[in-house]
Amino acid sequence: MHDAPPSRRRFVLRPPSRTAAIALGVLGATIVVLAILFEWNWLRRPIERIVEWQTGRGFQIAGDLDVDLGRVTTVRADALTFGNAAWSKVPVMAAVDRAELSVEMFPLIFRRETRIPRIHLTRPQLRLERGPEGTGNWVFGDRTGERRTRYRDLRIDDGRLLFLDPARRTDLDIRLSTLRQATPEQPSAVELKGKGRWAGNALSLRGEVGSPLALRDTGRPYRIDLRATAGPTRAHARGTLTDPFRLRDFDLQLRLAGEDMEDLFPLIGIATPPTPPYRLDGRFRRDGDRWRYDGFTGVVGDSDLAGSASVTVGRARPLLNANLVSKRLDFDDLAGFVGAPPQTGGGEASNGEQRSEAAVLAADTRLLPDTPYNLTKLRAMDADVRWKAHRINAPGLPIEDMDAHLLLDAGLLRLEPLNFGVAKGDIRSQIRMDARSDTIRTQATIAARGLDLGDLFPQAELTQTAIGRIGGDIKVTGTGNSVAGILGTADGDIALGMGRGQISNLLMELAGLDIAEALKFLVTRDKTVPVRCAFGDFAVNDGVMQARALAFDTSDTIIVGTGRISLKDETLDLELRPRPKDRSILALRSPLVVDGTFKDPSFRPDFKRLGLRGAVAVALGSIAPPAALLATLEAGPGEDSACGGQYAK
Repeated sequence: MHDAPPSRRRFVLRPPSRTAAIALGVLGATIVVLAILFEWNWLRRPIERIVEWQTGRGFQIAGDLDVDLGRVTTVRADALTFGNAAWSKVPVMAAVDRAELSVEMFPLIFRRETRIPRIHLTRPQLRLERGPEGTGNWVFGDRTGERRTRYRDLRIDDGRLLFLDPARRTDLDIRLSTLRQATPEQPSAVELKGKGRWAGNALSLRGEVGSPLALRDTGRPYRIDLRATAGPTRAHARGTLTDPFRLRDFDLQLRLAGEDMEDLFPLIGIATPPTPPYRLDGRFRRDGDRWRYDGFTGVVGDSDLAGSASVTVGRARPLLNANLVSKRLDFDDLAGFVGAPPQTGGGEASNGEQRSEAAVLAADTRLLPDTPYNLTKLRAMDADVRWKAHRINAPGLPIEDMDAHLLLDAGLLRLEPLNFGVAKGDIRSQIRMDARSDTIRTQATIAARGLDLGDLFPQAELTQTAIGRIGGDIKVTGTGNSVAGILGTADGDIALGMGRGQISNLLMELAGLDIAEALKFLVTRDKTVPVRCAFGDFAVNDGVMQARALAFDTSDTIIVGTGRISLKDETLDLELRPRPKDRSILALRSPLVVDGTFKDPSFRPDFKRLGLRGAVAVALGSIAPPAALLATLEAGPGEDSACGGQYAK
């Protein structure tokens, strides 16, 4: 008999021996007993030690620990606390009444990869703060090695987040709850609402952000949609942030609105002059040390404003670069640049403070703004700003457009240039304000060229037919911290003039007090009279303009003036002597006096001298009435002045 081949051997399964059956029964019973009697709380301390070893922070499970085993195991724990950084005055960084999380077991066992598809937190509290050296308490040791942890969804019920940054005078207290859980179509979102301080200013905050789990991945964009209010300033930011706590990089659509752009200085450190209410909307991004606000549009007061701006930090002073354009600029919206409020009546945009300031100025006897410039702001940042206005709305003023380039460097402000299109001509300025000392020293060089006489006074009927081009130069220096202070100490020269042209004959007859001629033009039709030239030349010394030469010469009348204008006291003291060149029986050759204040000027004849001449006429009349008429005859003693056309360019 032969043995069967090995491949054909048959194995017979024999029943276990009695001893083995007893062992298996004991093992099964032990497992059942352990499953019944096992207390998961026995694992609290081992888990606490593992977390402490991995993070270097204290960790405690003060409540119950429970586990539902399975392919996806659910762990529940009550009353958890996580320790804070050693430098913090508060020992607990995070606490939660109940935490429930699910863990996928197969990836954990076979791939050393932790997958947590779901976390549910009930009344969590998280305290985020920066320490004395600027380090956040969210930076701590991590000894998890190469093990990866993946999170999918987080649900928060009645959470609270505290954020404190003492160096930046910032503290926020935010309440948050899950708005929607994650789906394949969209990530989870958290609704938040809070208040506190930002840079020392009261702040309220509300909106929607991504899951806080996403904050752990500092290289992944974090989505936000937030509205914030700080006093009268309102902001709406929507978009993404990268590494939000460091604001390393972001791409947001940012809408800003408020009562005055000056309120932005304590919030973000950007100094602007006072403005009327504004609203802007643009793209807000960061590239390293450069914060950019690109393609914004909006309004400031009654003016439209568009362009791009950026602020570069990481230097001795922040640098503001901006390129601004206004299609229509309301001229009074620039009033803040000279320390004055904008116009407040007739539907003009303004805030309550500006309306109060305008009411005070209206009651003041002085006209020039005396609000001091803020030296702290002038020294707090540098700037390079270009602003063009294609059309200017200035009722009563013939201002057409503007081109300005502002440069600010360590308190030295330059406007190079500040140009306005005026009355078909232009006024070109170079202004330098040195605010590096306690008193600002200002230099101004202003050139007026080709200003049309008829357009200079658009609301005056008597100048509608006027023809002529006005030009001149102004060169002054002054010291003071307001417009009034600067002009009140000014030294320099002011000269304006006009070459040949024409002007209303009625206006010249009235200036010469030729009553007969004036009545004739009033009841018939006004005509024009040729202008040979006109000029005014003033020396400026300590805020007083002294006339060196003042004349207006036409074919009908020559007017010669003397006197002074005080920029310091805002008073006028000029005497104009008209000399008609034609004969008239009612010509009263009385000097004209321009006096009063800038705010309340007066233009009148010198009645004392006029009265003296009238008394002579009465005396002659008592002798021979026809002779009295001869006394009022104007032989036209005025002679043509030899003036050139140097100002008519």
